Amino acid sequence: MPSSGRRRLSTADERRETVLRTAMHAFAARGYYGTSTTEVAEAAGISQAYLYRLFPHKEALFIALINRCAWLMRERMSRCLATADSTDPAEVLTTMASAFRGLAAEERDLVMVLLQANCAASEPAIRAAVRDCYAKQVEYVRAASLASDERIRGFFADGVLGNVLAALDVAAVDAPWARTLSGPGCGHHSPPR
Repeated sequence: MPSSGRRRLSTADERRETVLRTAMHAFAARGYYGTSTTEVAEAAGISQAYLYRLFPHKEALFIALINRCAWLMRERMSRCLATADSTDPAEVLTTMASAFRGLAAEERDLVMVLLQANCAASEPAIRAAVRDCYAKQVEYVRAASLASDERIRGFFADGVLGNVLAALDVAAVDAPWARTLSGPGCGHHSPPR
């Protein structure tokens, strides 16, 4: 007999999403090595035992987070490309870069998790997940843009630099080195000309 005073229990999938959102913030702030599953569980409002039912260990949780970041990036780029007016490779790369910049501005934690994932790549399973993330992104960009390897390499080089500049909040730094690195084409996902 349903009671209108009872609150609906979350499903495992809903809890998994809650944990991933919570973990995104925790891992972005303190990295793989500095984040405990206890703090993620507490912030998500679940027990650590339940967290381990959803993700068997911290490494599995972090890898799920890397996969979530990859999905969010592809999903945002795909949505932007669906409304693009051109199929020119340079313009497609510019559209994709703009899509990622928008996502990064809304989800700063995503950028930080990606940087933290690179730092934790000394762990074999995390290294494999990061490689898989890059592989999927590169192949998606290649298929969507039909750009040359050189342009795709430039797109990712500028993207990685852009992530580092965002993490360092270089936009708030008024110094020659900061202007050089954040100038046109640097760190803004612009394809090489």
